[in-house]
Amino acid sequence: MADGLLDEAYERFHHTGPEFEGWLSNHGPMAADALIRLCRADAVDGWVDEYAQRLEEAPRARWPISEDDWREPLGDPSRLGDWCALFAGEVRRAPWEDLLARWWPRLLPGAIASATHGLIRTGHAVRALREVVTTQRLDEFAQALGYWAARWQPLPGQRLPGGHADVGAATDGVPVLGVSGGVRTRIAQLDLTPAWPSALGGLRPVTQPAAVPAALDLLVDAAVTHYEPWAHGSPIMLVHAATAPRAAALALPALPIELHIPTYNTAWAVSAAISAAYRPSTPALPRSDVELSTPSAEDVTDLAVATRDEHAIKFVEVVQESHRRGNPYALVAGARAAALLATGS
Repeated sequence: MADGLLDEAYERFHHTGPEFEGWLSNHGPMAADALIRLCRADAVDGWVDEYAQRLEEAPRARWPISEDDWREPLGDPSRLGDWCALFAGEVRRAPWEDLLARWWPRLLPGAIASATHGLIRTGHAVRALREVVTTQRLDEFAQALGYWAARWQPLPGQRLPGGHADVGAATDGVPVLGVSGGVRTRIAQLDLTPAWPSALGGLRPVTQPAAVPAALDLLVDAAVTHYEPWAHGSPIMLVHAATAPRAAALALPALPIELHIPTYNTAWAVSAAISAAYRPSTPALPRSDVELSTPSAEDVTDLAVATRDEHAIKFVEVVQESHRRGNPYALVAGARAAALLATGS
């Protein structure tokens, strides 16, 4: 039943573009997926009806991109339709796992693209395909890869983990940029921030591929934990510090083993970059004991669904996973996101 509902949602979004209103990311397929995983399948149809009204038609292809000339148009948003067309054809010609293995290392260095939405959408699509292969899921996978390729953006100041800090301490240590502007402006500022490379490299490295799944879980849990005290800096954008590494974890089982450690390193880098770009310079305002009380898991899901906000819905799916792993701060973070995003903060 849920499989059919997800495919139906994918079908309804198939003719919409990955972006709307110039640059906003289309969260429809991902949020519909999250609603189903949150056991709120009854809310999917109405939510899709409402959200689809905001979207625009998929961009048309103009000049074909081939396997031989992909480097030059990589990261060119004006070629979005061409990139989506390339992958729409590729998923019909080869197993999707082969396509993922070939393109993942090409796309991974640009994972900060569009505030990590290419990575996140791809992770959701890969999880769906791992469960069952359908035409609708292949189409969604193709559009996710096309979006990532068109918005591909390298992260400045890259440094591999090589320190001694655990992921919680390393996240605490990301610098506060204290700049305004859009995500591309903020990410570019990292190149001018002396503390950024050392903060990025201060994380204790993962040296064995077998340790990557657990390490990604810890990275997601750290981002979820930091959301509650930092959320007032940017309630929407700081969601992605958790949902991006979680998307990498969703894709990991389908990736060749030699890509596991690079995937973890990239997940850490983009999560840290989002945190640095939007981490507030002032602490959260004091809250009452009532506000600090931990809600139930069911209540947090209800709060997120009631917001109708795509970011709250997607984040709370990740929050619930973190809660099930034993993170005592997860549900408070989910409730905080729902409260802020319900008011459009």
